[in-house]
Amino acid sequence: MIAAAASVVVLAGAGTWTAAASDEAPPVHRSDRVMAMGGGVKIDTSYFTAGSGRRPAVLIGHGFGNNKEEVRSQAETLARDGYAVMTWSARGFGKSTGKIGLNDPKGEVADVSKLIDWLAERPEVELDKDGDPRVGATGASYGGAVSLLAAGYDQRVDAIAPSITYWNLADALFPNGVFKKLWAGVFINSGGGCDRFEPRLCAMYERVAESGKPDAAARELLASRSPSAVGDRINVPTLIMQGQSDSLFPLGQADAMAKAIRANGAPVDVDWISGGHDGGDMEADRVLARVGSWFDRYLKDEKGVDTGPAFRVTRTGGVDSTDGAAQLRGASGDAYPGLFSGERQVALTGREQEFSNPAGANPPAVSGLPGLGSAGGLAQLSSLGVGVSLDFPGQSASFESRPLSDDMRITGSPTATVHVESTSGEAVLFGKVYDVGPGGGQRQVLPSQLVAPVRVESGKDARITLPAIDHEVEKGHRLRLVLASTDLGYASPMAQATYKVSLKSELNVPTAPAVKSAAVPLPAWVWWLPLAGAVVALGLLLTSRRPTSAAAPDPELAEVPLQITDLSKRYAKSADRYAVRDLSFRVEKGQVLGLLGPNGAGKTTTLRMLMGLIKPDGGEIRVFGHAIRPGAPVLSRVGAFVEGAGFLPHLSGRENLELYWKATGRPPGDAHLDEALEIAGLGDALARAVRTYSQGMRQRLAIAQAMLGLPDLLILDEPTNGLDPPQIREMREVLIRYAAAGRTVIVSSHLLAEVEQSCTHLVVMDRGRLVQAGPVNEIIGSGDTLLVGLAADIADPLVERVAALPSVESAVRTEDGLLVRLAAPSAGTPVGVGAAGDGRRERR
Repeated sequence: MIAAAASVVVLAGAGTWTAAASDEAPPVHRSDRVMAMGGGVKIDTSYFTAGSGRRPAVLIGHGFGNNKEEVRSQAETLARDGYAVMTWSARGFGKSTGKIGLNDPKGEVADVSKLIDWLAERPEVELDKDGDPRVGATGASYGGAVSLLAAGYDQRVDAIAPSITYWNLADALFPNGVFKKLWAGVFINSGGGCDRFEPRLCAMYERVAESGKPDAAARELLASRSPSAVGDRINVPTLIMQGQSDSLFPLGQADAMAKAIRANGAPVDVDWISGGHDGGDMEADRVLARVGSWFDRYLKDEKGVDTGPAFRVTRTGGVDSTDGAAQLRGASGDAYPGLFSGERQVALTGREQEFSNPAGANPPAVSGLPGLGSAGGLAQLSSLGVGVSLDFPGQSASFESRPLSDDMRITGSPTATVHVESTSGEAVLFGKVYDVGPGGGQRQVLPSQLVAPVRVESGKDARITLPAIDHEVEKGHRLRLVLASTDLGYASPMAQATYKVSLKSELNVPTAPAVKSAAVPLPAWVWWLPLAGAVVALGLLLTSRRPTSAAAPDPELAEVPLQITDLSKRYAKSADRYAVRDLSFRVEKGQVLGLLGPNGAGKTTTLRMLMGLIKPDGGEIRVFGHAIRPGAPVLSRVGAFVEGAGFLPHLSGRENLELYWKATGRPPGDAHLDEALEIAGLGDALARAVRTYSQGMRQRLAIAQAMLGLPDLLILDEPTNGLDPPQIREMREVLIRYAAAGRTVIVSSHLLAEVEQSCTHLVVMDRGRLVQAGPVNEIIGSGDTLLVGLAADIADPLVERVAALPSVESAVRTEDGLLVRLAAPSAGTPVGVGAAGDGRRERR
């Protein structure tokens, strides 16, 4: 009897193997294969592995309109973390053939089962039994739905982690009997047009798009291809991640998903991320880490892994003063609260109101730009207090609360009951709840730009369930319930009609009191500057990847702040391109070393390796005799300022530094706060809020922060960026004062004039290699080095031609011109022009 796996035929030989380079060994191996699924359909797949031995497998599906390349990075990450990973392009996408079936159980879902058959035959995949690999499935949107469907149709799936996806596609595209026309059109367009879909689906779409009203056959077709159709069969651990900025698959879809799967007895965690199909922050790194932990727990059976809280929601905690981006923080609960937990009744006022549905449903109200807003992330604006919605006069009814007596957090779906009369026998209404600030309608915000459509028979009461949101309404603000007759994203009746709506209940607002917000997060620099090595080491420990052993300290270098020997680092995904190559130099106590070179010379990469943030591909770094590795104890003697200043703007300079030091967990007495502040020279400004600081003061405060604890080795990357000449002079004095006490400073810069005045020693780099090293006066003032001033910038080919001249050893572009190092003259050959005297002759 032929095994089930034989139904998957590998085309074009054994496929193509490639190796994907990464910062850490072992390399990831990728194998591309085209597999025949029967009926003439061919599926393009990629298979990723790293290391040796048997391991669980993970299937990753891509989003609608994309292909397997969309999830390649995630696949490589999971492969490095000890999984065999399969990706594929679904039918009709990428190089795969066949018609798009919207996850047809006999098409796309059956394809997944055949991929599992293939995995069961792989020697590196762990098996639960013959033909049954240990396998998980994940993916976003279309790929998330197929992971749910695979768990329902194939009992070999052991754990799933779907994100921003649907439970019932009919409910998503036809909510409460209203056609979501813009999103449906985007579906067809991103699929390549109606003829790329199965004929039944194409005919269904054309029928509904023309009528503007979904029929029973359309609902039945979409529901049959939805995870809800097999919801009673999905009984594996499920991590659900749903987007708050999502008018396509709103949070209600995740709620139905969680309830159904939990009812089957399976573990379920729910995570409301910030972004979604309407844009915003998708929190990719955090989501990927949580998916990895979920699979570590339920596929690798690592019982000590922290998979996160049962419920988590990302909240906006203000705006970062440095770049204007929304600051995100998490809130969590020990249990999923659902959409109606902790309901609070808010009284609304407003008489019965009459309004119209205009002929042709035009002009439509605007709540957002469904399917079109991802580039700008309009839904994110509401979290920052910016309203972008529009309701036309005479086309809506409005009911409003009194000003709130205290702050109120809405977490879930508000509800209200209204009575509806319509001259056409039925009404289509679009419900929304605005947060209205003091000053009235001009300051109203629609949370996440979401609306709830509902089709109501005339003369009936209707319970309006508003979209689930997580939104803080401040004290003194009002809530405004609006019922509009049109909305840009949906199909409204084309015939003119008059509606009458009256309020029949209070507004029920869920507050989810058991969900508690985390403290406002500290800026990233608080965690990664002096503790970066420790954080990296902790991450390696938790993920239990490869054990490392520390090289023994070198007693002969115990008093040497830094020695770098043959240091090399390749660019990611490149076997022969180097960011740093064969770099060697040494730094002594009391020196201020300038690391000089043009942008792209490898300076920052070198500093990141020095701090233990990234791992070299070759060579060695020793700090006071100790080899640098993630978490090396000697890193506590290193202070650094690399990525720019970041502070809590409402706190004073002193308060920011105290908070930072407290976050390190080290004793307050070890901070040497007053000494660092004296060196920084900020004076009375320390008592002022940081938001009042100039750029130069922020830079000096950042350096004072790096100096806390008076580290023996201080590393500063481009500390004078953005400063004017007086501020640069002040910064220079700070560095000189710091090194005067016998400590060591390394300053990275592309300004030759600056390092010449600030530094005692110089290391010149170009394209990752060492050009010259030594005391500044020897390099800048030596007879074999010229600084050639330039009236205008010159192209790389010309720099290369200068460097290739017979009498030139190297040529490096700097801010001040071209630093040219002359080759040593042979016997009897006169030294070239400019080599005499102090060696610094500028030509313009």
